[in-house]
Amino acid sequence: MNEQGALYLLKFGELTLKGGNRETFVRVLMGNLAAMLRGTGASITRTEGRLYVNCSVEKQAVCEDVFSRLAGISGWARARGSEKTVEALMGAAVDEARVCYDGGAHSFKVEARRTDKSFPLNSYQICCMAGDRIAGAIPGFKVDVHSPEATVNIEVRERAYIYGAERRGLRGLPVGVSGRGMLLLSGGIDSPVAGYLMALRGMRIFAVYFHAYPYTPDEARQKVVRLAEIVGLYGMGVKLSVVSFTKVEQRIKERAPPEWSTVLLRMAMMDCASTLAVGKRCKCLITGESLGQVASQTIENMTCAESRARLPVLRPLIGLDKESIIRQAVKIGTYETSILPYQDCCTIFSPPHPVIHAPLHEAAALYDSLDLPSLLRTAGGFQMQG
Repeated sequence: MNEQGALYLLKFGELTLKGGNRETFVRVLMGNLAAMLRGTGASITRTEGRLYVNCSVEKQAVCEDVFSRLAGISGWARARGSEKTVEALMGAAVDEARVCYDGGAHSFKVEARRTDKSFPLNSYQICCMAGDRIAGAIPGFKVDVHSPEATVNIEVRERAYIYGAERRGLRGLPVGVSGRGMLLLSGGIDSPVAGYLMALRGMRIFAVYFHAYPYTPDEARQKVVRLAEIVGLYGMGVKLSVVSFTKVEQRIKERAPPEWSTVLLRMAMMDCASTLAVGKRCKCLITGESLGQVASQTIENMTCAESRARLPVLRPLIGLDKESIIRQAVKIGTYETSILPYQDCCTIFSPPHPVIHAPLHEAAALYDSLDLPSLLRTAGGFQMQG
């Protein structure tokens, strides 16, 4: 393994629990990692339970950004390799400990894992010897096995690897192992988070945005394009379809009671999204709905909307409150874009007194009376590559 430059150790997440399917999951993970590292010149090596990435110092920041966005790993760390001799291992441990100490840590502990049983020291002996060597070599660096400020990790595998600070990964499953899903993406806070969460469950995300120009400005569409790009940073890209819904909105406004407009619009969106999803070979629809958050998200109104879906509807945010969703949006970088003051069609056409608990039979009769199939078939759409 070439160690010119930076060496990183990546840990598998729940992939280790996948039994007979594990190899398939690992292959997808490695393919995703290779695609995200394309152009960096980095090399990827796999051993049992670990991935290793070598890159140049100049590409170190780029690679670390990739690791922070890679679904399917539980953690990663900058590591140093060592020959599998006791002296080489202890020297590398002291070097890593010195980095931790120079970084401001005043106490440490050593954690060791030995998968190569031919190594002359077991894990406990490695910890004891390395702790003694570090404490002797760095005066003032105290051992604290309960609440250390730094941990020196030692892994003895086909080679020995030593690392200090470990960064938490996104966990989840590699994007692509759970099929495809069609995200109903608005310009709000919730739906981008929903897409992100499903990407972490291994789903490749396609998205649809319903645009009602001139009622909704072109800035609203550009806002959604940007949101798709951000979600795509975690989901191996998101392909966005923008569908013109102006005529559908006008038909609902002309023929339906005002208080029913939100429910009927959601039904039309589910209807249209289902057709688009089937064409993209998606297996489900994904929404950002949270139970009881707004009028369209009561259980009765969601039931009405879902009645026009021809695929399962997944709602990863269903039990979360707004504060929790906002925290997640801030974390993934969609929040600042979501709060830009460009309203989508759902917001603009929202009635002052919407139906809260819509009876399904009444919703179905009103929807059928709108004669929407021809409008939905001819709704203009175009592709935006995320």
